[in-house]
Amino acid sequence: MRIILLGAPGAGKGTQANLLSEQLGIPQISTGDLLRSNMKNETPLGKTAKSYMDKGLLVPDEITLSLVRDRLNKDDCKRGFILDGFPRTLQQAKALENELEGTASNLDLVINIDIADEEIIKRLSGRRICSNCGNTYHMDYNPPRENGTCDKCQNTLIQRNDDEESTVIKRLNTYHEQTEPLIEYYQKRNMLTEIDGTKTIEEIGFDLTSVIGKLAMGA
Repeated sequence: MRIILLGAPGAGKGTQANLLSEQLGIPQISTGDLLRSNMKNETPLGKTAKSYMDKGLLVPDEITLSLVRDRLNKDDCKRGFILDGFPRTLQQAKALENELEGTASNLDLVINIDIADEEIIKRLSGRRICSNCGNTYHMDYNPPRENGTCDKCQNTLIQRNDDEESTVIKRLNTYHEQTEPLIEYYQKRNMLTEIDGTKTIEEIGFDLTSVIGKLAMGA
């Protein structure tokens, strides 16, 4: 099974991709993880990517695609894979399509986890993390017993820069401009299924499993 998970930042792609990976026994492939791994291991691709990031520049599509291509050629991808957060642009989607064309790795399914911007802003801007132990809280869904203090180690809770409301809005604007057009792109190819992202993690997981099960049975 070869799957792409789409969705805005904060929609829960990473969580669901990880659960599906364990359930289906196929790897979860995140470009962010690939970049970090290649830079840590100082591979040629990692060094090239780092040279851009050190200058505050975006990593070019050809380098990102090379990282993905290299990962898809690993033995553990022969049974399938879950692409989490890639492709992010139409250009990347078309490049991936060309890369996979005529191989055993043609895509089976694209799933979009759909959720309104207002809910995403509430989810992300409400997150707090312990400055000491890393324990995570949410001011609405999972608040600490004492405001601003970690239950576990009593250290100060902080809000990550990425979770500040102004930053979340900027990330959403980038998503709408660059990534949202992929929804129509895959709809036209009759490959897209939409899942309600406002449900619980367990409910979304059940919906994903149902969609994949129907596909596997040829329904």
